[in-house]
Amino acid sequence: MRIIEVKLHNVRLPIVRPFTTSFGTQTVRSAIIVEVRAEAANSTGSPTEVIGWGECVALADPLYSPEYTEGARQMMIRYLLPALFNYQARHGVVTAETVGHSLRAIVGHQMAKSALEMAVLDAQLRARGESFGQYLGATVDRVPSGVSVGIQNSIPELLDTVAEYVEDGYQRIKLKIQPGWDIEPVAAVREHFGPNLLLQVDANAAFTLADAVLLRKLDAFDLLLIEQPLGEADLRQHAELAALMSTPMCLDESISSAETAMDAIAIKSAAVINIKPGRVGGYLEARRIHDIARASGVAVWCGGMLETGLGRAANAALSALPGFTLPGDISASSRYYETDLTEPFVLDNGYINVPTGPGLGVEPIPEILRQLTTDLYTLAAA
Repeated sequence: MRIIEVKLHNVRLPIVRPFTTSFGTQTVRSAIIVEVRAEAANSTGSPTEVIGWGECVALADPLYSPEYTEGARQMMIRYLLPALFNYQARHGVVTAETVGHSLRAIVGHQMAKSALEMAVLDAQLRARGESFGQYLGATVDRVPSGVSVGIQNSIPELLDTVAEYVEDGYQRIKLKIQPGWDIEPVAAVREHFGPNLLLQVDANAAFTLADAVLLRKLDAFDLLLIEQPLGEADLRQHAELAALMSTPMCLDESISSAETAMDAIAIKSAAVINIKPGRVGGYLEARRIHDIARASGVAVWCGGMLETGLGRAANAALSALPGFTLPGDISASSRYYETDLTEPFVLDNGYINVPTGPGLGVEPIPEILRQLTTDLYTLAAA
């Protein structure tokens, strides 16, 4: 495949209700949508022009990770796109499988790299009429949908919010927690909704090992897992905490690659892994982590980053792989947005259908993309 032109669309999507975690509150989703125009071989081997789409999941500020929206945009403009075009100039072609290799000299910036790989892969698959699910190895045509519930202003408000999602049909509830909003809200939800509700918690690295006595109290609530209670670099401390708790330990921010996943599994700091493709550098690395975890008997699920329909489509395809045995954060578009960039994803009896069309199987609605775009950068190949 030969890239002709890349466009970076800065978009802003209002979120239907504030989403609060231990690192802040989001009311607007700022994202970079990558549009790749390329010439690629179709299923018969003939050249055809295609458009591929990617989404950078970095947040507006560097609070969840070191990456942030404007920084990722500048990284693409100043370093990643020139490196990708230089690779193409030397080799004549670029494929999704070589994107990571072509960008290897640039340290870090996994979310920016992932967005470019995603767009190239989408274009490549659209040209040959293959879906993301087929390419990644999907074994089902729909995936169970879970929902993430942010920190609320009060326990009654929390119970009302959870009740709304349970009524909508979500199969699993994830509660965000932080110091001071921990045992009491979890106890209230478990008591109100009973033992059959699939329930888990996510601390986004808000605690330390000194909080072990407090965190052990969560064992009383029969949770699916506790996600990333300690710091990103605290693999050893997570292993120590895991040995003290009966609730399965899940890692999110700590898993940045297949190598860190192997380390976490080896030292028993993760009984479960949350795979976020943007965090690990792309869907190809995400599939490698899935394969490692499955071979090791470790459950995985797909976390969300408030993606638009583009990222949601790709995440649904990834979640259809056989090792994804727990419901992921693949929620309906209406969970976050009144207007999505694509045709909205709709909850179907607790499931999200995996798109079956070529590539992502969805694409931005042109007029909506124009309305939500605040800035556009275009770079053509030399």
